[in-house]
Amino acid sequence: MLRAARPRQWLKNLLVFAAPGTAGLLTDPGALAWSAGAFALFCAASSGTYLLNDARDAERDRLHEHKRHRPVAAGEVSVRAAVAVGAVLVAAVPAVALAAGNGPLLAVLVGYLALTSAYTLVLKNVTVADLVAVAGCHVLRAVAGGAAIGVPLTSWFLIVVSLGALLVVTGKREAELRTPGGARTRDTLARYSLSYLTQVRTMASAAMIVTYCLWALEAPVEAAHRVVHGLSIVPFIAVVLRYHLLVDRGVGEEPEEIALRDRPLQLCAAALLALIALGVYWG
Repeated sequence: MLRAARPRQWLKNLLVFAAPGTAGLLTDPGALAWSAGAFALFCAASSGTYLLNDARDAERDRLHEHKRHRPVAAGEVSVRAAVAVGAVLVAAVPAVALAAGNGPLLAVLVGYLALTSAYTLVLKNVTVADLVAVAGCHVLRAVAGGAAIGVPLTSWFLIVVSLGALLVVTGKREAELRTPGGARTRDTLARYSLSYLTQVRTMASAAMIVTYCLWALEAPVEAAHRVVHGLSIVPFIAVVLRYHLLVDRGVGEEPEEIALRDRPLQLCAAALLALIALGVYWG
C-alpha cells in the first residue's frame, strides 16, 4: 500500500517550500512549521488521488511496460483497498486544513483535489487539457506554500513555476509516447505527435528562461544580491538543458526518478538553490 501511494512522487510536493523560501521566511520557525504542514497535507492528498487514479486505470496500466508493475495493476493491492484508502486520504486532508483554521491553504487544497478529480474522470482524455491540468496541479503546490503563511506571490514567480510545470509535464508525455505500446494506455497520447510535444517543450523552456533572466537581472535588491541572482542564471539554464537532453534520450516518463538519479542534474540544481538562497538570505 505504501508503494501504491507513490512516496517517490512526494518530491513534487517540495514546491510548497518555494514561495516561503524565495521570500526569505524559512528561517522563521512559524513559517517553516506551516510550510512543513502544507507539505504533509499535499503528500496525503496526492497519494489519495494516485490510489484512486490507479484503481480506475488498473486494466489499462496492465498493458503498459512500466505501469503494469504498480501494486494495484499487479494485483498486490486490490482495487477495493486502493479506493478505500484513497477516499479516506482525500476526505481527511481538507478536514485537517479546516481544523487548523487556515482558510487560504484549505482553498488551495480543495482546488487541487477538484482539479485532480476532474483530471482522473475527464481531462486526462482531452488533448492539451490534460497537459494544462497536470501542470496546474504543480502550480497549486507552489501556490499552497504562499497561502499557508500568507506570502503574496509575484508575477515572476507564478510565470516561472507555470512554465516549468508545463515543461516537465510535456516532457513526461513525450517520454510516454516514445515507450512501446504507451499510446494504448492513454487515449490522448495517440492524438499527440512527438514534433508537437517537442515544440511545446521548447516554447515553455524558452519563455521560462527569459522570464527568470528578467527577474534575476531586474529584481529590486541591493547590487551585491543582484550579482548573485545574475550568477544563478547559469545553473538555471544548465538544469533546463540537462532536462531536455534526458527527455530526448527517452527517460523523462518519471520526472522524480530523473531528479533522484541523475547526478549532473542534481549538481546543477544544488548550485542553483545555493545561489538563490545566498541572494535571498545573505545579509
